[in-house]
This record gives sequence, structure tokens and C-alpha cells, in this order.
Amino acid sequence: MIHHNLSYRSLLLTVFVLMFSFSWDSCSRNPVTGKKQLMLMSAGQEQAMGDQNDPAIVAQFGLYQDDEMQQFLNAKGQEMAAVSHRSDLKFEFKLLDSPVVNAFALPGGYVYFTRGIMAHFNNEAQFAGVLGHEIGHVTARHSARQYSRSILAQVGLIAGMILSPEFAQFGNEASQAMQLMLLKYGRDAESESDKLGVEYSSEIGYDAHQMAGFFATLDRLSGGPEGRLPTFMSTHPDPADRNVKVGQLADQWQRRNRGSGPYEVGRDSYLRMIDGLMYGEDPRQGFVENSNFYHPELKFQYAIPSGWQTANTPQQVQMAPEDGKAVMMLQLGQGASLEAAAQATAEKYQLQTTGSQRRTVNGLSALEVYADLVQEGQDANGQPAQQVLKTVSYYIQYGEYIYHFLGLSTEQDFSSYRGRMLATMTSFGSLSDPDKLNRQAERIKIETLSRDMTLREAFSAYRQPSDRLDELAILNGMELTIRLKKGTLIKTVATPDGQGQR
Repeated sequence: MIHHNLSYRSLLLTVFVLMFSFSWDSCSRNPVTGKKQLMLMSAGQEQAMGDQNDPAIVAQFGLYQDDEMQQFLNAKGQEMAAVSHRSDLKFEFKLLDSPVVNAFALPGGYVYFTRGIMAHFNNEAQFAGVLGHEIGHVTARHSARQYSRSILAQVGLIAGMILSPEFAQFGNEASQAMQLMLLKYGRDAESESDKLGVEYSSEIGYDAHQMAGFFATLDRLSGGPEGRLPTFMSTHPDPADRNVKVGQLADQWQRRNRGSGPYEVGRDSYLRMIDGLMYGEDPRQGFVENSNFYHPELKFQYAIPSGWQTANTPQQVQMAPEDGKAVMMLQLGQGASLEAAAQATAEKYQLQTTGSQRRTVNGLSALEVYADLVQEGQDANGQPAQQVLKTVSYYIQYGEYIYHFLGLSTEQDFSSYRGRMLATMTSFGSLSDPDKLNRQAERIKIETLSRDMTLREAFSAYRQPSDRLDELAILNGMELTIRLKKGTLIKTVATPDGQGQR
């Protein structure tokens, strides 16, 4: 998995637990290595897992609507899949509407690239290397191998995202897909996929040295040496280490296959393709500013507790304090009335309602509900014990929709967070500020240098914000001091005035 989260770097997301039935497939032979491996998941189950979870991934993030880019992703993906170790699989390649710098794959041949990672590639060869890396996770059956090890260790497939496992069942319907997406492969699997990325991208004619260059971008996105965990503390190889090792792999591959070149880079063609690509968050789907959440499309707003962090998806907004001892979510309620929505929630999560009362929130009809979730478990001595989670909900009728705030914490911490949760829920109201309602997304705009100049001088010439020069240099995969020739294409970020939009 190639993953760097620009927007949510310090965010702890909700815990999702994935449990699958499995069958014994002890005679499985790895398609890449040719060696026999213990597998508790058959190839058919891998395909079924991908088929089952793909709709949830798409629902969770949405597809980014750009026909040219989607066609490019699919064409290169299918070309690469045909030379892979599992050319029999029916691969699917999808472009997700997310600003997070991420690419990942599901078992069965589903491969996803976010618009965030597409914005950070600077040529076709970088893209191809990462594409080969993700296809490599599929062909080497890394998900199945990870799953098998987890089952044998009796720990399950658990990817921690916000809080502790007590909150697992409050994940949304996309929890299984989120679990798969965030499954962390070990260093060996990542290194094997790096090697396959070099092989597959080289096979279709790209210079795999450029893949190494993209790891330098990931290194800068992670904060460089000061911002990274030491290699031995991370399950993923260090980006700087990967940069060196992938470069060595590219050298070795090209030496063994003399006469296969020349190898393509495709810088200008790639940059022209992403001209107009949405960059960063899409404010039309909601944005945070000055501790307030605004949603221009649905025309509502509410306050966020100071110091709490947010994660916004098409299905829900999640909010949590840095200590991870509470969580709030805003999502659409299910039901024709406030009471029906509350009843549906209670049934879905098996909540024991302890009290409810009709309220009015900024002139809107609302229902306040308190409920407990009682979980059976064991204490440290192995004796039966109960864990109680306290919840507070507000169901608010606004226009044709019922909006549902759900806040929860452990029994011992609930009183500490209840006031802040209620303050957020009761701040919900209509949005009428034209500045917020008309907010538009930023876009990548490709400029052609009119003369020789440094990258810093170019940003000044094209009126880029002076406080974002380091960000823009990383976006271009360059240093600010590099001297560029006349005619060089660079990425700039267009202000939301229509520039650069398709």
C-alpha cells in the first residue's frame, strides 16, 4: 500500500473489525514465487472478498469524475495486468474522489488511486511504478497471506483507526472495505511489491527509476528524517530507504534486459492530463474553518469542539479529541420521523435507551436521546465482566432530511465529554453566508515557463501564495532552488475563480 494522509495525519479514525469465514487451502502455490504457502483463503474467496467490498469503497469515497484520467488509469492498468503473474484475474481500476495521497488494492483485482496521489505524480513512469506496486499486492496474494497469519495468531484482521475496539460496531456499512484498505502489510510484502512494481512498469516500457523518485516525494510529505519513525519501528519500509532500493532494482532490471529500452518517462503528457484536477478538500462536500463545519451543498453548519479533529466522507463526518476517549459522528438518520430514526439506531446498534426528550435546535424540531451499549467480556483475571458505553444522540429535522448526531464514550469518561458533545449538536443550523455557500475547490493548473528561472521565481511569477511554497515544491517533486529552462511545465494551484477547471 502506498499511503500518505495529508489531511488526517494526526487523526485517529474509528476502529473497524473484519471477520470472515474461511476454508483450508493448504496446497496453495504463490503465483509470484512459485512456492507452496499455507493459505486459509482460496483464490475464489479472494475474488468474493473484492466483489463484496468494492461497492463499499466506492460508496465511502465516491468516484472522481474525469473520463480522460479514468481511461488512462484503466488502459495502463489492463496493459500491466496482462503481463503480471495473474493475468487471468479480471482487474478493475478506479479513481476515487479523495484528497488523501493513497493507492491501495483489494483481493480479486480491485485497484484504487485517489485524486490526491494523482496530483502528486509528476510523470507517467512514477504513476506506473505505483500501479505495478499495487498490482503486485494482488498477484502475490499479500492480503490472503496476511489474513492467514492473523487467523493463526488468533488476533483477527484488525486495523485501528479511532479509539479502542469497544467502538468497533459503530463503524458504518463500509467498515469491511475500510478494514481492507487500511490493512498494513509487513515490510517483506511491501518490498516484494516494490520489486514487482519495478518489473511490471518496466515490462510495459516505463523507466522504473522514476518510481524511486516518487518515494522521495513521499519522504518529504512525511516530514523528512525529522518527521519519520525509525525504520525498525515501522511496518512499512522507510520512504528514503525505498527510494534507494527501488533505484537499485531498476538498475538491475534494465541491465538484465538490455535492448528492451528506451524506457519512457512521460512528464509533459502526464502534467497536461492532470491540468484542472481538483486539489485538496472539496469544500462543496463540507469543510472546516475556525472550528466550524460548513456544508455548502446541504446548507448547514455547526461548531466543532476546540482541539477536536475531523474526517469527512460522503457518508458521515467523524470528530474526535486527540486523546481518543470519545467520538462524535454526523450522518443521515433512517426513518420517516425523529422517533423512527431513533428506533432504527437503537435496533442497529442494540442500544438500551435510558431517556429521550423533544427539543428545538435553532428553530428546528429535534429529539435528544440517551442510551447505553452493554458489552459482555472478561476482566484482566479472565472473569466475566461488562463494559458500558454511554451515548447521546440528537435527531434534527432539517428540510427533507433527518440529521443524526451520535456521541459516545466509556461510562467513566462520558460525563467529561457530554457537555462538549451537546454544544456541538445544539449548534446545528442553516447556512446562509454567501462566502461559505459559494466556496469552490482549488485546481491544479499547469503553467509553461516563459523564461529560464528558479522554481521559487516561477511561483512568484504565477502569484502562488508565499506561505505555501514548500507545499508546492513537494507537489512538483522539486526543490525551490532548482533552475528550470524556458518551456518547462510546472504545477501551480489555481484559486477558485474558474481557472484551470475542465
